[in-house]
Amino acid sequence: MSFTPPAPFATRPTLRGTFGMSASTHWTATATAQSVLERGGNAFDAAVAAAFVLHVVEPHLNGPGGDLVALVRPAGTDDPLVLMGQGPAPAGASIAAFRARGLDLVPGAGGLAAAVPGAVDAWLLLLRDHGTWELADVLDYAIGYARDGHRLVAGAAMTIGRVADLFRDHWPTSAELWMPAGLPPAPNTIVRNPAYAAVLGRLVAAGASADGREARIDAARREWMTGVLPGAAAFARTPHRHSDGGEHPGVLDDADLAGWSASFEPAVSATFRGWRVFKAGVWTQGPALLQTLRVLDPLDDDRLDPSSALGAHTILEVQKLAYADRDAWFGDADSAVDIDALLADSYLAERFGLIDDAASTVLRPGSPDGRPPVLPPLRTDAGIAAAGTGEPTVDRRGQTRGDTCHLDVVDRWGNVVSATPSGGWLQSSPAVPDLGFCLGTRLQATWLIPGHPASLTPGRRPRTTLTPTMLTRGEEVIAMGSPGGDQQDAWQLPVLLRMLVGDYEPQQAIDAPSLHTTAVLDSFWPRTWMPAGAVVEDRIGTAVIEQLERRGHLVRRAGDWALGRVSAVGCSADGLLWAAANPRGMQGYAAGR
Repeated sequence: MSFTPPAPFATRPTLRGTFGMSASTHWTATATAQSVLERGGNAFDAAVAAAFVLHVVEPHLNGPGGDLVALVRPAGTDDPLVLMGQGPAPAGASIAAFRARGLDLVPGAGGLAAAVPGAVDAWLLLLRDHGTWELADVLDYAIGYARDGHRLVAGAAMTIGRVADLFRDHWPTSAELWMPAGLPPAPNTIVRNPAYAAVLGRLVAAGASADGREARIDAARREWMTGVLPGAAAFARTPHRHSDGGEHPGVLDDADLAGWSASFEPAVSATFRGWRVFKAGVWTQGPALLQTLRVLDPLDDDRLDPSSALGAHTILEVQKLAYADRDAWFGDADSAVDIDALLADSYLAERFGLIDDAASTVLRPGSPDGRPPVLPPLRTDAGIAAAGTGEPTVDRRGQTRGDTCHLDVVDRWGNVVSATPSGGWLQSSPAVPDLGFCLGTRLQATWLIPGHPASLTPGRRPRTTLTPTMLTRGEEVIAMGSPGGDQQDAWQLPVLLRMLVGDYEPQQAIDAPSLHTTAVLDSFWPRTWMPAGAVVEDRIGTAVIEQLERRGHLVRRAGDWALGRVSAVGCSADGLLWAAANPRGMQGYAAGR
């Protein structure tokens, strides 16, 4: 049986050239990155400029109070580094303290769920160590859009509409920022955020008198961590409505902020069909994709075809096992799984041996190093909504399943970056007056039970869903990623399989119908799961869907163009650069020449 060929029509071409390529989840960020490349900046200058623009134009998907994970490969190096922009839990965020408030989960909205914001410091670190531009030039794009205005995308308008009552009744500062006329803005309304423009101006001014580019950036980093963020933390310590319906104060304080900074760390990797695949470590969900690919690697090509019933079933079942290991073993703790044990051939063979012709209905974590797995309580009563739009699902309590942004850049010198910024969504917590942003809620990904690798622990990072990807094979490189919370790697996987096994063009692979399992513990409040659930795009075909249902999958049809937000750039074996971007949601674009 052959791999399903690509559709004869693609929504747009795979871009190719020799100068530079950019791709992201918003056309304005892509245009910004490409503008920097055209003006002589490198991929890292371009990525940082685009990232700050994403704070402005996709405020419902990321913000300055959020976090990021990126893979960074400077020209001439073999292995990428992880840009670690995930801050830890504050000193006051302990299981005992949260339990004393009557909580059994960390709320999904409100300042109590705020980790130390890591995104801005991480972007500035990247600019300092690997960029070439001055901070003022890099931030000029975002300052302009925040000060002078931009057209609000439909997803942001929809999100504001969903939480309008919450803003009016409980978060008046958010209502003032996002509904200045008293009503949710319509799509394409020109919106401005002069407060955030002023914050960025403060960062530039902080380094104006410093001697040298690096010193100016370091001065901006100090101003952010010890000048700007303490005001946000103090505001969040005033009790306010959280997603559990309670009024709680945040616990983030100045000492938490002063004691942390972003950093670089080694990536982890595995091989698949001759490629090296790089991810961040087990404090992210990234190694689950490595495990999935290693299990799939020796199988016949027809079992790796997402558009066939056998391939779709195999992919879904392997993902269930990998994510069960994620849910039991991943986290920022000494008790987290060792990556070598997780990817050991004998363990992978043992895991694949659990798969048969029927859809599994149970969560089956393994024991990579012989220890018994630790699982939190399994909740099904709240259900899990299909990611029909790829954007956060929110209600008047501020409940959110979360989402994010993504951007990729490659330049003519061979510098490459794949970055997934997130958190600090406009619906995360009340907007801070005079700052124009709110704190994030990444601590909702921790558990209020002792002994789990992802238990809430002061000073430890919450296990994040952010999971950019980079692949190399000789001179070839692929940088890619997707929004989607728990589905980020699940949506990247079919694209990778179609490119690396099915020989699809990148744009063809991104356009092709996608799918994902829901049999994972949701990383976002209220932390539920749906056994045997599968969400598929209708374009995968009725015959495939009916066969999946006969195998026991509880299939939910998501529509023709609903799943995945993948963008990607790369360099092919002939030295040509390329880029492709997701058409779903009508926001993502690639650019280059």
